[in-house]
Amino acid sequence: AILAQGSCLCARVPALPSCLQRYCEMSTLEDRVAALEAALETAKADYNESLDTIWMLLASMLVFFMHSGFSLLESGTVRFKNTQNILAKNLLVITVGFLCWYVIGYPLAFGATEKTLN
Repeated sequence: AILAQGSCLCARVPALPSCLQRYCEMSTLEDRVAALEAALETAKADYNESLDTIWMLLASMLVFFMHSGFSLLESGTVRFKNTQNILAKNLLVITVGFLCWYVIGYPLAFGATEKTLN
């Protein structure tokens, strides 16, 4: 009865994802279980990659706001005439840090890209 219900569902929904279309075309229960396990592993890998990306964005945002807060702290501890120099120094530190990350840190963290390999 369950297999018949699954077959009816596959017939009623014309635009199924490709992994589910393969699932509906399979005849044995073992083939269906294997296909669903493979689809689950793919979904887990995509989910883990998304979480890694979100964490990197959150951490970089926190570091950026840490720099702006430290700039305000430093500019508040010097005389008014030196405030512009302190803010320019902190902007230079952020710029140099970004360029160093782009040139050195990114390839170390994520490896070579396809363009550099060819």
